[in-house]
Amino acid sequence: MKRSSQLLVLLAALGSVALLLASGRPAAAYPRISKPDGGEGDCPLLGKRSSGFVPGSDALLERRDKKKCQPRGENLADLASVKADLVKLFVTSQDFWPADGGNYGPFFIRLAWHCSGSYRESDGRGGCDGGRIRFLPERAWPDNTNLDKALTLLQPLKLKYGDGLSWGDLIVLAGTTAIESMGGPVLGFCAGRADDESGEDSLVLGPTPQQEEVAKCEVNGNCTFPFGPTTVGLIYVNPEGHLGDANPDGLVPDIRASFGRMGFNDRETVALIGGGHAFGKTHGACPLGAGKSPLEDPANPWPGLCGDGASKGKGPNTFTSGFEGPWTVNPNKWTNRFFINLVNFTWTVFTGPGGHQQWQPSALQPGGPSPPPAIRMLTSDIALIRDASYRAVVQEFAANISALEDEFKRAWYKLVSHDMGPATRCLGPFVPPPQPFQLTVPVLTSGLANFDDVAKAIQPVVNGNPENIALLARFAYQCASTYRHTDHSGGCNGARILQSPEKDLPANKALAAAAGLLSPIKAAFPTGLSMADLIVLAGRTALAAAGVPFAAGDGGGGFRGGRTDVDAATAAARDAAKLAPRTYIADPIVSVRDGWRVRGLSVRQGVALAGGLPRTAALQRALGWSGSFSPNGSAVPLDAGFFVVLLSETWAPSTTVPGEFVAAGKPDVVMTVEDLVILWDPESKAVAQEFAANKDVFLAEFAAAWSYLVNADI
Repeated sequence: MKRSSQLLVLLAALGSVALLLASGRPAAAYPRISKPDGGEGDCPLLGKRSSGFVPGSDALLERRDKKKCQPRGENLADLASVKADLVKLFVTSQDFWPADGGNYGPFFIRLAWHCSGSYRESDGRGGCDGGRIRFLPERAWPDNTNLDKALTLLQPLKLKYGDGLSWGDLIVLAGTTAIESMGGPVLGFCAGRADDESGEDSLVLGPTPQQEEVAKCEVNGNCTFPFGPTTVGLIYVNPEGHLGDANPDGLVPDIRASFGRMGFNDRETVALIGGGHAFGKTHGACPLGAGKSPLEDPANPWPGLCGDGASKGKGPNTFTSGFEGPWTVNPNKWTNRFFINLVNFTWTVFTGPGGHQQWQPSALQPGGPSPPPAIRMLTSDIALIRDASYRAVVQEFAANISALEDEFKRAWYKLVSHDMGPATRCLGPFVPPPQPFQLTVPVLTSGLANFDDVAKAIQPVVNGNPENIALLARFAYQCASTYRHTDHSGGCNGARILQSPEKDLPANKALAAAAGLLSPIKAAFPTGLSMADLIVLAGRTALAAAGVPFAAGDGGGGFRGGRTDVDAATAAARDAAKLAPRTYIADPIVSVRDGWRVRGLSVRQGVALAGGLPRTAALQRALGWSGSFSPNGSAVPLDAGFFVVLLSETWAPSTTVPGEFVAAGKPDVVMTVEDLVILWDPESKAVAQEFAANKDVFLAEFAAAWSYLVNADI
């Protein structure tokens, strides 16, 4: 079956599955995840929760907190022992799924690659954190054919090490250890993944109705930003060629675009493709296919239809991708032969035994060295010598295996760790130094300031001054709201809002005066106080002055410090560009709700933050609007007035300001389209009605949501 037909079947079958998963569970209160000392934000011992409840928490909030409760300290498995067990597993072939050449190593490299390779920079979704390759929809993607057998092979180790070893960590460690065991270069291993309970967070990756809401792909195979792959259901591109056309030149743009959307430059791309293809082979023993998918036969997915008898569908009769053959003559050993083979032979397209177009070698010139007859290439491989930039890297790696090893080990680590956030989240004994893609902030090198004293220095700036309250609260929110729970990146740690490109965003340029208000305070505390901590503390102090009931605790009224500041070069680095605002979702309801989800916010928290940020008419005009919702031009002290006005008025689009709505008969009372989403979305509206009726409930929810968002990145 052609890949396009497979994907159409998959899309139809996943529709009902997606709706079932998305329905979730009834909203309920879940136990608070607390620090051992009773504070908020961290986790107790693995698998346990303390007493107490988070106001308005729901299923999404519980999933967020469970992902924060990853194996730590004494709970983390002995990873050296896990590696030793993996090495034994690699060379212990089992009858139900025999190892190619007696070594499962390449099989587990593919598993780790495909679990991690779903990551995309546009919203931080995908990746192996969560281990969702075990579930639909990823489990049934055509590119993941037969990886259920790899998971079965790993199951005894998961049972042996229990909660100290997540599926996500086990999968990535298996692939990384496989590379190392076959002589390949490894930079290190970042442990700390936490497993999801279902594939719900992968629904947006498609093919599902949820994916269609967030990002449509009119022609599967022509998918563009914000998608990672060009083809939904595949990891990167169709290796047979663009839309199945075996034209290497036509596939070059797909490769560059897809790998680029996952954060890789040309050099990293070539290293990953060729380094990965140093190992293993493709499987397409006959044109009959792999058989029914997990959607069609969950009990016995992909049995394989090639061959007969006891070896039917496995070993030499395996059908996975439909291509057939190894890239090198020794696919269980690390070499740079992939690159040497690419440049040393002539490659001709032919139809392989699985019915797909692939490439076979011949001598580069008459009388020249003859190639090994069994090796094969894919159209995506041949494309690397059809583009000048790629070809230069191929030639370098063919001539210099050391250069390949240095690039590959870094690119592999990036591939499998991109969704893990800063290096400080990595656990275990094999963590390498921080890498650029991890958006690392400087290490704290001094003691912290007394935040009670800092808060006292801020208070004269905000007391009795609604404009400064609104300005500093908005500034802190803008700084913190770049946080993405999906890949644990962004947030105010680093104070990127003070540097380009973040400071140049229209919404942030309007807040430049906030930095001026804070500069004298920073000067008064030359050590122990970063601008990042000052921005967040100023926002909290401003909100407290507006009446937000933050819980008391350590210095600064429950404030958590320890942030540091990045320099201009770090803030402007290519990897930081992924934190730019997302503007590609057309439906405002989907856009707002998906924004909350990416940040790890529940609907209640999102609604509370939307209605709780103080607004003045002057600040709103500076932000590009014509005024505020508050008739008197101010929203200080903070109350539930936003929700009362939103629910009570009749709204019509502004005739002068795009995205603004004006109350009927009240031209000075305005809301934004994001505000109106709360009215249009039934679940959000129900929360707004509750908040409008009970100011105390609203303020408590706002305080909790604010504390989560500004502390999520530390």
